[in-house]
Parts: sequence; structure tokens; C-alpha cells
Amino acid sequence: MPNAIEVEELSKSYKGVRVLDRVSFQIERNSCVAVLGPNGAGKTTTVEILEGYRTPDSGRVSVLGETPYGAGADWRSRIGIVLQSAGDLGEIRVKEAVDFFSSLYPNPRPTDEVIELVGLTEQRKFPVRVLSGGQRRRVDVALGIVGRPELLFLDEPTTGFDPEARRQFWVLISSLKELGTTIVLTTHYLEEAEALADKIVVINRGRVLTEGPPDQLGRGPEEGCFVRWRGDDGARVEIHTTNPTSLVASAYEESGRELIDLEVYRPSLEDRYLRLISEEDR
Repeated sequence: MPNAIEVEELSKSYKGVRVLDRVSFQIERNSCVAVLGPNGAGKTTTVEILEGYRTPDSGRVSVLGETPYGAGADWRSRIGIVLQSAGDLGEIRVKEAVDFFSSLYPNPRPTDEVIELVGLTEQRKFPVRVLSGGQRRRVDVALGIVGRPELLFLDEPTTGFDPEARRQFWVLISSLKELGTTIVLTTHYLEEAEALADKIVVINRGRVLTEGPPDQLGRGPEEGCFVRWRGDDGARVEIHTTNPTSLVASAYEESGRELIDLEVYRPSLEDRYLRLISEEDR
């Protein structure tokens, strides 16, 4: 199948300041891709161009086979958008809100199915204002998916969530992907990107630094790992190696006893991400 999103040489400037500099990447259908980068990196501008809210200065963009900033209502009915912050629905009840948004689409999901999917069946008759922050975010997702979108944009969906609510939300996003929805996720939580994304695209200073699966992102062939233990004098020993098994065996033979507090540590996604951003800034 053709890619859900194709971006080639995308550039954008505001008042002479270039915020996107020949950005290129692709997103396959039925996948979840996380777009990462520090504040001011160009993530928001990139995503807003993909959503059709902004026009680039140059480059080619294809979203579900069309140019988003020139597409019509039929194309817009095929995408869903969950913004970082949503409007106050006040006294509107959960079911009423989903019913109303459902009426705007040509082939919506049944309201009860959507409410069950986002885990709000018990709250379906509650006014949105009385819901918790996590439950309100589920309402946002319900309104974003009621139109059966082929492509869903999630802008920092779990900001402010407690750990339990964030994990529950991850289950929801994973279930949407299993239903065939392509998901574009922006987040500052590296653990979230690692748990949900099939691919990560890192943007900084308006350029794509790297992209790839979370377990391979920024990992060079000689990255290796760190082996740590406590020496005879109690001091911490730390050695970088690409062959931890041989190193541990050699250290054990040399010391003649078990290595105290032995630990083999490989750089995490967060370690590799921060290294990429630091190297680029330097």
C-alpha cells in the first residue's frame, strides 16, 4: 500500500527565520510514528502542515494521497486530530458530545462503540466538566476517532497524566492501531514513544536528525554498553565495552571472587535521544 504520509524537502520560514529546513520522512499505513524534538524544533509546524493548517514555502507533502493544504471536506473526514488542549464542553454530556461530532461525518462509528472504546461507558451520561483530567482526554480522543479516521494526529496526549492514567491511555492507542488507524504522535515522554511507536522521527533546529525503530534510534555499530561493579576498595568500577560477556569473565578471573553489585547497562532511548540533540546543538 502507498504510504499514509510522504514528506520531501519541506521548508518553512517565518519573518526570515527558517523553522523547517528540507525536512523529509515517510509514514507507513497502519503504523504509529512519534515525532520527537525539543521545544522550538519545528515539530508543531511540521504537524500543522500535515494537518492542512499551514502551507510550506517549498517541498512536497502527500497525506492519504492528497496535498493537505489544498484538500477538501472528503479528505478532512478521513483524518482525526486530538489537540494538546481542547475547548471547554461545559454542561454537555459525554454521549451528547460524541453524538454531535458523529453527525458531522459521512460514515461515523456508532456512539456507544466509541464511548466503550475509550473506556467511558460508565461516564456516558456525565457532564464533561465533572470528569477527571484523564477522562476528559479520553473524550478528546473519542471526538477525534468518531469519524473512523484512517489517520489520527495526537499532540502530546498524556501531558499532565499520572502514571496509571498514562498506561491506560497507551492501551487505548494500541487498540486504535490494531483497528488499522495510522497514528502520528508528538510527545515529550521518551518512555511513551518507546512503548507506542513503530518508528521515531527526531527533529531539531528544523531538520530531521535521524529516524528509525525505537530500539535502533541513534545506535551506532560500536555503541556497546557499560559494565559496572564495586571493587575491593569499595570504589565503583565502570568500563565501556562491546563484549560485556568477555569483560565480566576476565574481571571475575582476575579478582578471584564474585563481582559485587555487577550491572550491565545499555544506553536507553532517552540517553541516545539526548546525545543526538546535544551533538546537534554543539
